[in-house]
Amino acid sequence: MPKSALRCLPVSDAPDATVTVLRGSAARRQRVIAAAMELAASGGYDAVQLREVSARANVALGTIYRYFTSKDALLSAVSIEWTNELQRRVQRRPLQATSATERVVELLRRATNGMERQPRLSAALVRAMSSVDSTSSGVQVEAASVIQVLVEQAVADTGVELRPGVARTIGFVWFAALVGWVAEWPTVPSPGDEVEAAVRLLIPE
Repeated sequence: MPKSALRCLPVSDAPDATVTVLRGSAARRQRVIAAAMELAASGGYDAVQLREVSARANVALGTIYRYFTSKDALLSAVSIEWTNELQRRVQRRPLQATSATERVVELLRRATNGMERQPRLSAALVRAMSSVDSTSSGVQVEAASVIQVLVEQAVADTGVELRPGVARTIGFVWFAALVGWVAEWPTVPSPGDEVEAAVRLLIPE
């Protein structure tokens, strides 16, 4: 079968050997992301050296470069994993608030509290997400879109309709608050407080 045909097949329809290869590749990629997250959590941005990631994930260095073109691209992928895990946590333990405003505040408090508990990891992710490296821009957009989707989902069951762009703006404020907190701006002692203030301005009670 031509390689182009294999690329068009769903995994369930591909030959068994191809399924095994795809699953193995996905598992290796996930190990790389997990290793980078562990290193960033313990030592921050500078601790994420690709050779160390390679050793910890038990994959060849060249394999990492097939998945990620730079450290910032890898850490941006870690950001996506972190936001996806936030989404899974919300699914496992649904939001308790009933109004649109309070549901979004609760959601983003959970997100910022999680990041405040891991300041080195948070600083590494914010630094990578702030990179102008064009190779990481795609995953930066994807990570930001997860927060936007979570905000929209938090409001969906309340009957409140968000004005266009509100969820995206809240996502921008959330990221800017994290940047200020990581950089130790005196005006941002708590990213959660900053985001809550923005939510209360942007979403009607």
